[in-house]
Amino acid sequence: MRQLTYAAPGEVQWRDVPAPTLQGDGEALVRPIAVTRCDLDHAIVTGATGWAGPFALGHEMAGVVTDVGDDVTRFRPGDQVIVPFQISCGACGPCRRGLTGNCEGVPFRSSYGMAPLSGVDYGGALSDLVRVPFADHMLLLRPPEIAPAAAAGIADNVSDGFRAAAMHLATRPGARVLIVGGRTQGVGLYAAQAAKVLGAADVVYLDNDPARLALARMLDIRVVEGRTDAGVAPGAPFPITVDASGTSGGLALAIRSTEHGGICHRTYGDVRSVTDVPLRDMYGIGLSLHLSRVHARAVMPIVIDHVRCGALHPEVVIGRTVTFSAAAEAILEPTVKIVFMNDAD
Repeated sequence: MRQLTYAAPGEVQWRDVPAPTLQGDGEALVRPIAVTRCDLDHAIVTGATGWAGPFALGHEMAGVVTDVGDDVTRFRPGDQVIVPFQISCGACGPCRRGLTGNCEGVPFRSSYGMAPLSGVDYGGALSDLVRVPFADHMLLLRPPEIAPAAAAGIADNVSDGFRAAAMHLATRPGARVLIVGGRTQGVGLYAAQAAKVLGAADVVYLDNDPARLALARMLDIRVVEGRTDAGVAPGAPFPITVDASGTSGGLALAIRSTEHGGICHRTYGDVRSVTDVPLRDMYGIGLSLHLSRVHARAVMPIVIDHVRCGALHPEVVIGRTVTFSAAAEAILEPTVKIVFMNDAD
């Protein structure tokens, strides 16, 4: 089968590889129909992560089940599904507590399309076929009200942005929220949309990128155009700030824009091993800094409900639609969000 493979910075290739097969009675095979490019994918293919290839690419997918093992009871061939990007068993202690990103049943950080994180290559979504272990736990049915292109990002970025707003607004209902835009561009926009839907009194999106600012306006988010490495955001302080910049300067701005006793959420750790953090400012403000991997499988059901009922619109952030055949070139583009549609359909 064909598999989109990261070889080296700026070098992405379609390769012919053996198709996956069922390796256990609890597994399923899924044919991806729609795959969205995660914010991290662009960092991978441009070499920003420093990860060595080759390995399969893509991890945000909606598809159709083609085969299931004898022990799979909840799904059957032909079912339309969304596949979480993280591999999780659903039965270990962390999974039962909702920490599906920290599953103890598989190597730490096991995911599709990111083999260097765990040392295990589970394949990638930009392939003709994907093997899904623990199928009854991992897979979620795609409601017919949600188009595949809108559903694919729920596997990671949409859910990541949603929880960035939801977990903090749950403790501070109606709080004002600042989003500092940047490299984790899709997650930042999804967080802004989620904050508005979840009842934040005011949502401000700060960025200096025209494309992201335009998307934020389309989502009816109040925007402030400005540098994300400036001192303090207009209208500060905010009870909740979300740093989606991916830079030390953006993190410092978010921290300095947070009110006393507030919460600053960083959407991603860093591609570097050490990050500059303004601890003196944090100490003086007395805020909580939160960062963690999203536990996608645990968050996805509520996100699916919000999209199905029309509250969330992931498709608005998608700026370009291309076929799988064009993916090797398009995945390198700076477009905020791209969806790849399987041209076999």
